[in-house]
Amino acid sequence: MRRKETILLALIAVVLTAGYLWVTNRAVPPKEITWEDVLAEAKKGDYHIITTEELWKRYQKDRSSLFLVDTRQEWEYRTGHIKGALNFPIEPTWWSRWRKQGSLEAFLGIDKNRFLIFY
Repeated sequence: MRRKETILLALIAVVLTAGYLWVTNRAVPPKEITWEDVLAEAKKGDYHIITTEELWKRYQKDRSSLFLVDTRQEWEYRTGHIKGALNFPIEPTWWSRWRKQGSLEAFLGIDKNRFLIFY
């Protein structure tokens, strides 16, 4: 009887471990981000939204007054970016953004209310 209990417990442990590993390591496709998601996140974070036209006007007027951060991956940044923009790669997942939030704030060294998001 004791041997059956041991085998049953071992089987349950194997099934639970396999289930845990499957759930935590399965590939989950990223959610398609919508413009409404961007607006909601900007509102939540107290960010300011500007258009690319407004950014271009500011850039032409006084590019030295702008602090531009390109959050694309390094290889994307190397293929082309706005002159003077610094690269701080962040994967497009909430986990990555959350994990790197403190690093980004330290990298920027400025108040988050001065961030500009453009489209």
